[in-house]
Amino acid sequence: MKSFRPFSALTYRNFRLFWFGQIISLTGTWMHSAGQGWLVLKLTDSPFYLGLVGSVSSMPILLFTLAGGVAADRLSKRKILLTTQMMLMIFAFILAVLVSTEIVTVWYVLVIGFLIGTVNAFDIPARQSFFIEMVGKENLLNAIALNSAAFNGARIIGPAIAGILIGYFGVAVCFYINSLSFLAAIIALVRMKFNGSDVGKSSEVSVKEEFKEGLKYIFSEPKIYTLIILVGIISFFGFPYITFLPVYARDILKTGAAGLGILMSFAGAGAFTGAISIAIRGDFAKKGIFLAASGIIFSLALLIFSLSTNAYLSYAMLFLIGWGAISQVALANSLLQLTVPHELRGRVMSSFTLVFLGMATIGNFAVGSLAAYVETPMALGISAKFCLLGTILLLWKKPEILKR
Repeated sequence: MKSFRPFSALTYRNFRLFWFGQIISLTGTWMHSAGQGWLVLKLTDSPFYLGLVGSVSSMPILLFTLAGGVAADRLSKRKILLTTQMMLMIFAFILAVLVSTEIVTVWYVLVIGFLIGTVNAFDIPARQSFFIEMVGKENLLNAIALNSAAFNGARIIGPAIAGILIGYFGVAVCFYINSLSFLAAIIALVRMKFNGSDVGKSSEVSVKEEFKEGLKYIFSEPKIYTLIILVGIISFFGFPYITFLPVYARDILKTGAAGLGILMSFAGAGAFTGAISIAIRGDFAKKGIFLAASGIIFSLALLIFSLSTNAYLSYAMLFLIGWGAISQVALANSLLQLTVPHELRGRVMSSFTLVFLGMATIGNFAVGSLAAYVETPMALGISAKFCLLGTILLLWKKPEILKR
């Protein structure tokens, strides 16, 4: 019997380069996220615009990510990622200049957010389907969990640093640092070496036919579409909470910009803990039950957070929210990739991305619009209740997922 190593994916040079590059790049990305939320609230003093910026930034996922999946199946994933990282670096730098020259308005933020979202619609399917090329099937769950740990470790550090820097130097510094941080990811991708596998495939089938083939496969496999729907529920009803953390920091908990960094960091700490625990456990049994439990814990913690006016209770609930979210997403991601054929992986993962991030577009707008009428805490509370109800109903209707 082969012994399990909790960080086995890091024994692969390409993944090791990718992982360390991501830690630096994602720290900048989370600084950008915290800075953008604070900037929008400062410019507009409106939770509606926070929701609108969140929606516009993720709208391209709905529009273009399926095309991104086709591109990931046709082209070199590494070359796609090199291109997208360079473009994201440029857009972050443009926003930094607009802020530091005091030209920025909320409309500039909306336009740049849309452009960044468009690039991400091609970046994320390529990234998600790139893991198996770096580490193979045996270490796929470990690679996904470690990548989630890097993502959420950066989520702890980035906002905390951003909160401090905003207080001393202003918000523009967050965007400058984010722009520079993409160099780490670009250098890592350039230094990777493949033995002929990092190439796109030639195909005589049209893009339209490949697109249809991917959708036909998804809808013909109950295990696949059930996992995707489950992720869609948490995305639509649950993930909008991130967008409205500036409101909690400034108006409800009254902790300011530094407090916003702490709020985001606690959510990141919970997600980091969840990701590391999955990486250490490896290929464990009863993944479906763990998936269901994490979904229910996420929804209940979100409901309590929406009602909280105590900073310490809010921190604790955000920790559980982060843990529940990453546990669901990492397990659903790995179960999908282990199930689908290699030639369809990019298209299936683009559909996963569509509901994981794209549904947040509608959710952000819906919760933001509701918050404008009934206040942010009530809007988040209603959203949390729907998230809990939707998760329970899906598990009741599709109990076979618990047996995975």
